[in-house]
Amino acid sequence: MKCVVFSHKPCWRSGASPSGYATDGGFGFQMAALAEMFDETTVAVPIYKGGPHRGQVALAGRNLKIAPLTTPQGCGAWRKLLMPAWVVRNLPALLREMSRADAVHAPIPGDIGTIGMVLAFVLGKPLFVRHCGNWFVERTAAERFWKWFMIRFAGGRRVMLATGGAEEPPSPRNSHIGWIFSTSLTEAEMRACGQRRSSIDPRRLRLIIVCRQEREKGTGIVIDALRLVCQDFPGASLDVVGDGSGLPQFRKQATDLGLAERITFHGKLGHGEVIRLLQQADLFCYPTAASEGFPKSVLEALACGLPAITTRVSVLPRLISRGCGILLGAPSPEALAAAIRRCVDHPDEYRLMSARALEIAREYSLEKWRENIARLLRTAWGPLACDA
Repeated sequence: MKCVVFSHKPCWRSGASPSGYATDGGFGFQMAALAEMFDETTVAVPIYKGGPHRGQVALAGRNLKIAPLTTPQGCGAWRKLLMPAWVVRNLPALLREMSRADAVHAPIPGDIGTIGMVLAFVLGKPLFVRHCGNWFVERTAAERFWKWFMIRFAGGRRVMLATGGAEEPPSPRNSHIGWIFSTSLTEAEMRACGQRRSSIDPRRLRLIIVCRQEREKGTGIVIDALRLVCQDFPGASLDVVGDGSGLPQFRKQATDLGLAERITFHGKLGHGEVIRLLQQADLFCYPTAASEGFPKSVLEALACGLPAITTRVSVLPRLISRGCGILLGAPSPEALAAAIRRCVDHPDEYRLMSARALEIAREYSLEKWRENIARLLRTAWGPLACDA
């Protein structure tokens, strides 16, 4: 069976990649895992100029190839206005890859994934839709359309999954929609990076946050909390990993609070560099108020044996309430600082949280992600290449 993936994920040319292309984040790892299920996998993505990029991940896998699309112009409202022209220019390539494929995978949110989803539906192709945002948030017309489409058409040869997790299914109106978690770590990586923590040295307390640096993700709250924590633990420090529009504001905040020497802003890092920093930290702080699906950075922290202090957003309560961290009642500096002090002052509790973090993370390996998807696709489409 041949599968084509339509995605908006930015990619670029790379001589270091077997396919000749690279990307960043967890997308490359998930495409490699997905390729194991099919005889041939084509990833149709926009190709951006430039490179190599810091933190890039090779787009490679079993019989995986790239179908380059042109780069959509503009962003936000401009991108939406210019998208019809992009569709006209790329429609021959989209239809060519669609006709060659036996099945279609459309990750959404995203305009190109949406186009692939609708084309597959119109042409009657077996369709796998993976909603990677927050399933419960419907703020825009596009978010309402994605959710309506999935609820209306899931079933039969149309396999549709929402990223997240809860005891109840995503939709009471259509039981064919299921949950899927998100991950970028293999079982071997989890074994290699996992380390059980015993206690925190209060003289060298090291905090970390890994995310896209936007205000709603909570980095500003962590910086404010660090100021409070330093009153009790003068040697405390913070690693801020990731880029985003909030970085200038966070740098200024650190300077204004006199914390510039205690905070390291790493910017965007590669997968291996992120894991090394997580291994060196004592606590993962993530007081997010953003719309989340299944934050991979939290899972990566748990896989390193790092207890997480976070908020009751999306799937996070289901993960953290199992004993691998602390859930904040409210995303405030005072609440976060109190949780950090609790972990330092109670080494037995901290040790148990670290052990539970390792156990829980192992339930969410890339292999298990692939097996869960393969089971559903096999039921809907028949045998896959991984069954041979």
